[in-house]
Amino acid sequence: MSAALTAHSLRHDYGAQHVLEDVSFSVAAGSFFIIIGPNGSGKTTLMKVLDDIEHPKEGMVEVFGRPVHSFGKRELAREIAFVPQRMPVDFPFTVTEVVLMGRAPHLGLLGIEGREDIEAARKAMDFTGVENLAERRVNQLSSGEQQRVFVARAVCQDPKIILLDEPTASLDPAHQVRVMDIMEELRRKRGVTVVMVSHDLNLAALYGDHLLLLRGGHIIAEGPPDDVLTFEILEKTYGCVLLVDESPLGGVPRVSVVPGRFLEQK
Repeated sequence: MSAALTAHSLRHDYGAQHVLEDVSFSVAAGSFFIIIGPNGSGKTTLMKVLDDIEHPKEGMVEVFGRPVHSFGKRELAREIAFVPQRMPVDFPFTVTEVVLMGRAPHLGLLGIEGREDIEAARKAMDFTGVENLAERRVNQLSSGEQQRVFVARAVCQDPKIILLDEPTASLDPAHQVRVMDIMEELRRKRGVTVVMVSHDLNLAALYGDHLLLLRGGHIIAEGPPDDVLTFEILEKTYGCVLLVDESPLGGVPRVSVVPGRFLEQK
């Protein structure tokens, strides 16, 4: 299977702090690729590097075999949509207006939305379950509702790759599953490649085809959930005892916290 994204020996620093060190991996086209790891392990920085928001000190990212830095901004936005962990919401736009912003890479020189763009926004809102919020102001919504709106904007962008940085962090369980199901449906029906950062190891196990585990900017493990979510790997990475057994849903590991038995990080 061809690679949608390829990272070649990425290194990135913030001053004297090494955030990514020799990070190399490939994301198969049409896969559900989930990046996990403790706080401060470089996950958000990696997502920004993949979308060319930040430029690595060393190494290179390829998008469908082409260096990411060779794309123009509009051209890259037709390939990749990025939903960051936090978005500014101090603007008085309606949900419909925000979702329509996803059409920007596809508009002509005048930047005026046509009937097809408006229909794409309507379908994206319906697909993501925010159509009932269409006329609400985004700055009047809850953080969970706002996150779902930004997912709708990414869907409306009609990209080949969607990058999401902890999209379920502010959502209740029902809406967490809704977002994950939306991404899985995009992957299956439209062939969209999904790359997501998540702290929820069980969601990662249930939905991820391939997991990448980071700690301290280094890759600790990668592969299918069964290969990555093992007791030995997780204890070493997270510094606490985590029970790993089989999910009652079958076929994937389930991770449970063991209270009161924290280990000293080594």
